[in-house]
Amino acid sequence: MSVRETVVAVVGPTASGKSSLAVRIAQRLGDAEVVNVDSMQLYRHMDIGTAKPTAAERAVVPHHLFDVLDVADTASVAEFQQQARAVVADCHARGVVPVLVGGSALYVRAVLDRLDFPGTDPAVRQRWADELERRGSRAMHDELARRDPAAAAQIQPTNDRRIVRALEVGELTGRPFVATMPPLESIYPGLTMLGLDVPRDVLEVRLADRVDQMWADGFVDEVRGLLADGIEDSLTASRALGYQQILAFLRGEISEDEARADTVTGTRKFARRQDRLFRKDPRIHWLPHDADDLLERAVATVLSQ
Repeated sequence: MSVRETVVAVVGPTASGKSSLAVRIAQRLGDAEVVNVDSMQLYRHMDIGTAKPTAAERAVVPHHLFDVLDVADTASVAEFQQQARAVVADCHARGVVPVLVGGSALYVRAVLDRLDFPGTDPAVRQRWADELERRGSRAMHDELARRDPAAAAQIQPTNDRRIVRALEVGELTGRPFVATMPPLESIYPGLTMLGLDVPRDVLEVRLADRVDQMWADGFVDEVRGLLADGIEDSLTASRALGYQQILAFLRGEISEDEARADTVTGTRKFARRQDRLFRKDPRIHWLPHDADDLLERAVATVLSQ
């Protein structure tokens, strides 16, 4: 398979070591660059809580689509799809292998697969957003369950943005929101997907340790500094794990200890959901996260495709 057709995607749950492996693969391949497909690492200044690669780490090989949104911006997977595919096309045009990395399953599939997004109507979306503000997340999730049970089953009751989007799509198209998901077939013939396999008990310890380290690194101060940038008014950034909990602490709704404990609990639930979603994709080659020859096995898998 020629470089112009090759795409590598490194996926898996939070704290599995994806970012490090992606950089090492890019280094080993030579002409390769890292492309972010994590929805929250798109945001500027949301560094600690998203475990974003540092500037020094990003200097090892070129990185794309990090720090492209302000925290007040609303992330759009449809817009991201266009941006990411443009980066992939540019890499191929330069004879470079794009190495995608991230744990946002929807964002990964938006780049790789034939995923077409329904149009949007700001007035309809705002009406549903106002309704959610008035009635609350749980009531609107119940509303979605009545209108589109399959969509409600896949969307968390706390995910306001996705609830509003599903209701908007249903009203605009008259079709179930999940009906827009395509088969697991990539638009890139030279795709290799690599997944990092971490045992559940090991992953839960890693996640708790990561949250502790984030707090030690100044996570609370990071969120406090984002208040002036409008993070509380963002439909997406304010919902990010850890940020949502710390914002609640800063508003005096919970204690700092509760914010930290809730972040651990929420991250564990999210990681389990990530793993379930990725396990459904038969294209992924799963590799043990702690294998001594992890890099060699990953590169060999890429070169064998």
